[in-house]
Amino acid sequence: MARREKGGFWVGLAAFVFYPLTRIGKRRYIGAEKIPRQGPAVLVLNHISHLDPVVDAVFVHRQKRVPRFFLKDSLLKVPVLGKIATASGQIPVSRNSSAAGDSLRAAHEALSEGKIVVIYPEGTITKDPAGWPKESFTGVARLALQNDAPVIPIARWGTNQIYNGYTKKLTPFPRKTVTHLIGDPLDLSAYADANPRSASTLRAVTKLMMDEVTRLLAEIRQEEPPAKKPEDGA
Repeated sequence: MARREKGGFWVGLAAFVFYPLTRIGKRRYIGAEKIPRQGPAVLVLNHISHLDPVVDAVFVHRQKRVPRFFLKDSLLKVPVLGKIATASGQIPVSRNSSAAGDSLRAAHEALSEGKIVVIYPEGTITKDPAGWPKESFTGVARLALQNDAPVIPIARWGTNQIYNGYTKKLTPFPRKTVTHLIGDPLDLSAYADANPRSASTLRAVTKLMMDEVTRLLAEIRQEEPPAKKPEDGA
């Protein structure tokens, strides 16, 4: 049996705070055994609620791993939260600045050290009223193509029914079920010889990832996804 990845005091403190918060909903994990118990991995998820990072952090921690998330650098200035995020190895994102590329470099470094990096390619919670994934950024493809790490698609559903980030409506009761459906590691061998900086390659790989996340989400919801991603051009 694999040992729990060591996280130290600050990861333990985060777990102490986050675990009770996630009891606001019931949890359902399908395929959690696909999360590597050691070594690097990129976890690719959809983003539907501001509750997602807390719920996803607990999900990964329950698999005996310490997740590394991309966080807005403004959150690092929040007392206590900022200290926990920094000390537990979270990755700050500085948008619209010369430091914007530092987040990807930090993610590459984390993977090279055998860590798990969690990424929401959409960047923000989806604006689609039905909750389907929207057009995504290609940074996740850069991580996938430039690192020898499994890329694992995951769909999560239910957090949006507890807290809607756009209406600001919290509906804790009756308790909702939050489901994580974990897919198989993606086969990116077709892009082994592709230019990892090519815009067309990055878009193709990102689409491959998010199409699989969408397929998993459709399986959870037992619904057909839209033919065109929200916010797609004509």
